[in-house]
Amino acid sequence: MSYREIAKSMIDRLPDDKMIFVINMLEGLGEMSGLDIYPNFKPNAATLAAMAETDEMIRAGNGQHFEGATEELFSQILEE
Repeated sequence: MSYREIAKSMIDRLPDDKMIFVINMLEGLGEMSGLDIYPNFKPNAATLAAMAETDEMIRAGNGQHFEGATEELFSQILEE
């Protein structure tokens, strides 16, 4: 059995709530090796529209920039 097969077998036995740890380790190994190991994710239409809106806001210099604690941001959002 190859190392890859052993690793896949071990991963298949892990519960789903522990997979984030495997992903984190693989990301670290990929970075240390200088490899791009991320899957080829394709954003959906809503994500593409949000990205285009953000790009337009940056280009036009409008929108709102927030600096501060996350708690302050959520407080501000909930007040609106």
